[in-house]
Amino acid sequence: MSGVSNGVARVEVRLKWDPSPFGEPPRHLDIVAATYSVGEPYGPPLYVVHSESRSPDGTITMSRHSETGLGLGFVEVMVLEFDRMASSLARVVVGVAIHQDRGRKTFGDISNAKVVVVERYEELLVDDLAQVAGSTAATVAEFTRNASGGWGLREMVRGFDSDPLAFAGQMGSVR
Repeated sequence: MSGVSNGVARVEVRLKWDPSPFGEPPRHLDIVAATYSVGEPYGPPLYVVHSESRSPDGTITMSRHSETGLGLGFVEVMVLEFDRMASSLARVVVGVAIHQDRGRKTFGDISNAKVVVVERYEELLVDDLAQVAGSTAATVAEFTRNASGGWGLREMVRGFDSDPLAFAGQMGSVR
């Protein structure tokens, strides 16, 4: 699904993938969100949220986290509450990164990956990351604040060849 959706208030970004085959080390994926200020919407992120952190004001949190992909349905879930975000924020970019500590893995190496952005019961974005199969990290969605203060969603699936730490600094630089 592509396009702009106005008035996004509270969304969940959900991620799932198949666990590693027997005998292989676990494949660990993370949802990552980076926030950008009104003054520098394409500058460095104000803060980054991932499995080991949350936003300072509690508007971006992880409600579910997996280091293996084991579990039923979506094993990783990030909640973004746009209706409570500070007016100093203009942009939030959300992506997925694969941990590279057990050898290089790309999305092409990950079976049945799927990322979904949901508001209430409506799927706003669905992607299987196949278009970035050669990448180790990818942005999936960009949320921007409009002139009236409401938030909109734009699909932004773009691949990166980065580990999670480097990706966090790069993901918002794409216009």
